[in-house]
Amino acid sequence: MGLKYGKQNTVISLLCGLMLVLALLVAIDARHPHFYMTGEQVMEAEQGQPFEDPGVYAVMSGRIFGDSSRRLPVEVSGSVNPDVPGDYVLRYRTHFFFRDYTCTRTVEVRDRTAPVIVLYQRDGYQVSWLDGYMEEGYRAEDNIDGDLTAQVRSEETADGIVYTVSDRAGNTTAVLRQPNYTIARPEIYLTGGDELYVKAGFQFGDPGYLAIDRLGNDMTAWVQCEGKVIPYRVGTYELSYSITNAQGQTVRAVRTVTVEPQQIAGTIEPEEKTIYLTFDDGPGPYTEQLLKVLDRNDVKATFFVTAAEPRYLPVIAKAYRAGHKIGVHSYGHDYDRIYASEEAFFEDFLKIQDIILQQTGSYTDILRFPGGSSNTISSVSPDIMTLLTDEVRSLGYQYFDWDVLSGDAGETSHTSEVVRNVIEGIEGLPEGEAAIVLQHDNRRFSVDAVEKIIQWGKENGYTFRSLDCTSPPAHFNLAN
Repeated sequence: MGLKYGKQNTVISLLCGLMLVLALLVAIDARHPHFYMTGEQVMEAEQGQPFEDPGVYAVMSGRIFGDSSRRLPVEVSGSVNPDVPGDYVLRYRTHFFFRDYTCTRTVEVRDRTAPVIVLYQRDGYQVSWLDGYMEEGYRAEDNIDGDLTAQVRSEETADGIVYTVSDRAGNTTAVLRQPNYTIARPEIYLTGGDELYVKAGFQFGDPGYLAIDRLGNDMTAWVQCEGKVIPYRVGTYELSYSITNAQGQTVRAVRTVTVEPQQIAGTIEPEEKTIYLTFDDGPGPYTEQLLKVLDRNDVKATFFVTAAEPRYLPVIAKAYRAGHKIGVHSYGHDYDRIYASEEAFFEDFLKIQDIILQQTGSYTDILRFPGGSSNTISSVSPDIMTLLTDEVRSLGYQYFDWDVLSGDAGETSHTSEVVRNVIEGIEGLPEGEAAIVLQHDNRRFSVDAVEKIIQWGKENGYTFRSLDCTSPPAHFNLAN
């Protein structure tokens, strides 16, 4: 009995000694469990994708003896739901020497995958250069949010059409579609070329243009024309022809038009002493009486006509058939309106020219400005007489002022004074200078003076002529 208990005490003593030794070794070696983690301590996991824990193992480790080869049992607690975004913690635990040792891993479940945009393409579709791109369609899918097609935004840029969509997690996708707008790009062809030279006139007729795209479609109707040619003003003008499409792209062609002056005959000074009888403001009630006087004396005169009294307009034809020269004076004889602008002047000018055409069968090539070229009424438009005198000559017209006044425009109303004024005016001219006499055939007292003027002129060796483009014009110094 004693022996048995003695052996037991010996075993217990040995165990206690071993434990003491073990405790001393643990204390000296600082033995402890050490965790080795596969992967990162903080991991990202894609939402919606299966998640598998990379794992952790633990071994005893110390300062003196290092790691043991035997792995310790490790328990795992916590879970990760990959379908729900958030931060999940996995806890790893092992037990050693009456203590629990732990480590943790954080798993961040996030939606990091951007949506996918698929652009459709229709077979045989060609982009219209004019109307732009007609949407062929697209689809947007997200691994979490599903169909996002309705949330796609499209925007036209200089590079093409950009389609953009974002999912709820903020992941954004952008794709670019680059339509080939040049497939049907048109060209503008200018009839007559891109440089034209025309003579000054009252109308400019554009020779025309044609716009054809590369598919053979006629796009002329979409051409916009800009620029203006003033056909009676000498100079160079630019006309622009363009088509602009829905994207703001422009196809353009430019034509320059040069307006050149008409040829005008040079002045021929008459060799003999010459009187040019000219009559303004008719025809009127006394014009036919005047025609009889001129016919009786075989004298040709010049009539600068108006349309002030329409019922006498047929007398223009009678004067023309009788061999007298017809010239433009004005249509309405309203100075303020006539000289309001270049456009207003030529509007009036063309109206009386049309009447001359109706009565004589042709336009005339001479004119007299209402009030003469030095009139001051035209000052309502500064420099207009400088412009108008240049322009009418560029059009091939000669304008005539006068160098002998009859005084029948307000200075006198007596026939005898008209005769005296004309004779004195002619006699006062420099030797050899032709006399251009101004009278008005709508004043009877002035018409009554004509026969006496003719008689005096013939008795004093003068020849009577009507004006033409080669006659001395007697131009005044311009007032503006």
